[in-house]
Amino acid sequence: MADLTIVIVSYNTKRDLENCLRSLHESPPAISHEIAVVDNASTDGSVEAVRSQWPNVRVVRLDTNVGFASANNAGIRQTTSELILLLNSDTLVPAGAIDRLTRALRELPGASIVGPRLVDGAGHPELSFGRMLGPVSELRQKATILWSGRTRMAAMTSHTRLVDWVSGACLLVRRQDAEAAGLLDERYFMYCEDVDFCAAVRARGGRVYFAPAAEVVHLRGRSRATNPSATGQAYRRSQLAFYRKHRPRWEPFLKVYLALRGKLPAKSTDT
Repeated sequence: MADLTIVIVSYNTKRDLENCLRSLHESPPAISHEIAVVDNASTDGSVEAVRSQWPNVRVVRLDTNVGFASANNAGIRQTTSELILLLNSDTLVPAGAIDRLTRALRELPGASIVGPRLVDGAGHPELSFGRMLGPVSELRQKATILWSGRTRMAAMTSHTRLVDWVSGACLLVRRQDAEAAGLLDERYFMYCEDVDFCAAVRARGGRVYFAPAAEVVHLRGRSRATNPSATGQAYRRSQLAFYRKHRPRWEPFLKVYLALRGKLPAKSTDT
């Protein structure tokens, strides 16, 4: 049995998926591992491409697009490894990154989840961790992203720290902690599921760390660029679901705010 399962969810991301898998196969982690691609009913030939080029990759083909959280859960349930790495298809994994991440998980005190330093294609870091979502923390996070220069962002992402959440674009978790938390909450189709998942793990005494010794390239924004309206709607639905679950007093104010800005989703999760 492999020590680590790398779960990659894909929905019509053939080119990105191929590049991600190529990076993993050109510089495979030393830890014993398997790769499971969970396909959300893609129509771009993603499944066929994976099966022809990487026959050792496990493919979990779903009949419909069930969303990010549910698809990750499908991959987790069909595997048995001690460790699980949730990895976006729009990532590239340099040599040694996963082994450094697993080392951090095993060495940091009480660690249940660790996330690496995420950088864009030019090597500039993104803010891939933060405090529990709420009105103040969301404003602070957005302000930090908008107003922090590259030098400050590099400094902010240069040291290991205990955090409330790390990005689900690349998130390493112990299976026992993931299962104790009930896996990812499937009410989130896309967005916020990583923050919610980290909160569930922390509620059971687990610790979440940002571990920049491991660095992964994240070519983010592909789905938003392809269909910005749909991804915007998905984010708002998840945001409302998150506030309903974790910040119920603030949810009515969020609805009014989104309605005033013309961004209230047509079909929110409470209908």
